[in-house]
Amino acid sequence: MPEYEFVDVYVPRGVSRKEATRLLTDHAEYGHWELDRLSLRTDGSRRVRLKRRIIRQVRATW
Repeated sequence: MPEYEFVDVYVPRGVSRKEATRLLTDHAEYGHWELDRLSLRTDGSRRVRLKRRIIRQVRATW
């Protein structure tokens, strides 16, 4: 079963959709994050949860 780590990103209401897209694209490209959940709040802000897989190296035995 894969393990994931999560990060929550808060995007305030004054941020345009284009700027929010650029912000999330940067996280995806450079941090290897992918979108897990997005919620649009009643005040217009967005709460975004990103996830990425934790890769554990198995120790080699000789």
